[in-house]
Amino acid sequence: MLSCNTSASGHSTFLLTGFPGLEASHHWVSIPINLVCVVSILGNSVILFLIRTDPVLQEPMYVFLSMLAASDLGLCASTFPTMVRLFWLGARELPFDLCAAQMFFIHAFTYVESGVLLAMAFDRFIAIRDPLHYATTLTHSAMAKVGTAILVRAVLLNLPGPILLRRLLFPQISILSHCYCLHCDLVGLACSDTQINSLVGLVSILLSLCLDSCLIMLSYTLILRTVLGIASPGERLKALNTCVSHLCIVLIFYLPKLGLSVLHRVEKHSYPALAVLMANLHFLVPPFMNPIVYCVKSRQIRQGLLKRFQRKRVDVS
Repeated sequence: MLSCNTSASGHSTFLLTGFPGLEASHHWVSIPINLVCVVSILGNSVILFLIRTDPVLQEPMYVFLSMLAASDLGLCASTFPTMVRLFWLGARELPFDLCAAQMFFIHAFTYVESGVLLAMAFDRFIAIRDPLHYATTLTHSAMAKVGTAILVRAVLLNLPGPILLRRLLFPQISILSHCYCLHCDLVGLACSDTQINSLVGLVSILLSLCLDSCLIMLSYTLILRTVLGIASPGERLKALNTCVSHLCIVLIFYLPKLGLSVLHRVEKHSYPALAVLMANLHFLVPPFMNPIVYCVKSRQIRQGLLKRFQRKRVDVS
């Protein structure tokens, strides 16, 4: 924050922050970040296309995977434009309305992704606990209702944030901590009372990320108990192997957030460039890694990709 020479929120300007101390090298630093974004968009688009067009990939697990890919694409679309503006065009200024809109979509897609990961954990539990009724339990109608509930929750939990921010006073020019807008960052820059905003933000996190992570851990506890009750060691290994991909993306989603939280509380001011790098990675890594994990671990997706390439080769011939 520069000073508390306040203005109404709608007239405030926010300045994006790149990598402190590396401003002269932003073009070079941004190359790997931009490559990650491009690969994320291509990878998740391919996953969506395969699941949409391949009849073999219409099982509940892959339908939930398509929801995950869609949320990853939304997250890329929410963060990528301001990164390009900052790193390649040097444009730091962002008006309040655009900043609040970006904040809403970033948090909403993050909550959607968290909800989909919970739904996928429930899917794995049903598949292992009651495989005979798996198809009748997770019907297309049930999955549509789950997807709608996840989307509605994300919207309802994030809608109060931008609305309540409009009642706050901000400096005419405020410096953000990242190259995108986050709720905690904007609340910290306000010059007026932010108790209600902080409380709403806390409740939003508790009812989304915290609740989902606890329920995911509960699901895996039940899965482990079910697997340990299987007599055959081979069947145990086979059952656990179906959870490996999901467990990997759960760790990829939550561990960077945990690392960023620890860094902000311990050494944020000592290593500002590292804090910014971690803040970028915790949004960029999950969309980048999720398609890779499922392409490596899922035989059906690999076969779907192989069929597409073979069909293209035949068409060319």
